[in-house]
Amino acid sequence: MTPEENADTGAGTGPLAGLRVLDASTVLAGPNAARYLGDFGADVIKVERPGGDSLRNMAWKDHRDGIGLWWKLVNRNKRTIVLDLRDDADRDVFCDLAAEADVLIENSRPGALERLGVGPDVLHARNPGLVIVRVTGFGQDGPYASRAGFASIAEGVSGLAALSGEPDGPPTLPAIALTDEVTGLAAAFATMVALRSGEGQVVDVNLLESIVQLLGPLPSVYAVNGEQQPRLGSGLPYTVPRGVYQCSDGQWVVVSTSSDTVAARVMTLLGLDHRHEFATFDGRGAHRAELDGVMAAYCSQRTRDEVIAEFTAAEAAIGPIYDQADLAVDEHVVAREVITDLDGVPQQNLIARLSATPGALHWNGRPLDADGDDIRRYGWSPGNQASPGHV
Repeated sequence: MTPEENADTGAGTGPLAGLRVLDASTVLAGPNAARYLGDFGADVIKVERPGGDSLRNMAWKDHRDGIGLWWKLVNRNKRTIVLDLRDDADRDVFCDLAAEADVLIENSRPGALERLGVGPDVLHARNPGLVIVRVTGFGQDGPYASRAGFASIAEGVSGLAALSGEPDGPPTLPAIALTDEVTGLAAAFATMVALRSGEGQVVDVNLLESIVQLLGPLPSVYAVNGEQQPRLGSGLPYTVPRGVYQCSDGQWVVVSTSSDTVAARVMTLLGLDHRHEFATFDGRGAHRAELDGVMAAYCSQRTRDEVIAEFTAAEAAIGPIYDQADLAVDEHVVAREVITDLDGVPQQNLIARLSATPGALHWNGRPLDADGDDIRRYGWSPGNQASPGHV
């Protein structure tokens, strides 16, 4: 069932129906973790400070209503309330909600909740089963724990930026909030592991360690062999050819030969199957410049459609380099509803498709304090699992 077909069922359906998540985090990583839980049926209440989460006003806004498009995506399927935790009455509301919640997600610097009088000891005294997910830049302890943590900083410290970019250029950061997105997934996964344990506990998730997980064997390679992966632009030291290549019509393709069988097919396409030195990863890596040159010449003599057709016929891995306009109309993306329409806003669909217990999208991120009166009056219930309607 598509999100549009399922939208009138209201929240509280799906495999996580009945799970109560208090999202007191801001911007991206923590709110994304709560979003994934809400997409699969959790009842999520978004707690914002007075003035609102800064994500509301970050980057692009919907020209039709002035609400941030990032906000609408990241905080979909959530109800929202403004609470000032420095105010006694608001702090009481927060503690009451936490007392009946299953999960609290927060991303203040270590010690901030404790200074406000709502640290884990206070919350667990009222709700021993509460899973408290703490998302920070560098973790709850260690020399950097108190430092401000942003995705870009983690990408620099982790070594990701050092190996990104052209060989003769500077280190390069990702063009998206990569680490925030990855950490949101890591936090959602860790939340489900903690819930599976059946015990209240504190879950420590941070940007640095989440992005380090994506580096594969590179920390081991350095520790064991003393080797560092160099900057190779779009290339990889162990997969050649691998990168982006321009075709005769000015369009670009991406090619990868990350398995020997695929690499053998590409060597045949390039007329190099007689060269025994190209039969292994090590051999191809040792002749990187030559192979990349042959690959570039092959593409430069054909249009993008011709290159893709020949690679596809040979069962070799290839794809076009798309921008967002291309992605929006691609036949596979359209057929799979990778981008779906939620209340008139095209956005990413559910991150995973469950055959028996699918998730659903119900509403976009809500206006500031849109559900505050209702939540203050009734808390988590009664009847608050239903959709608040379109605003």
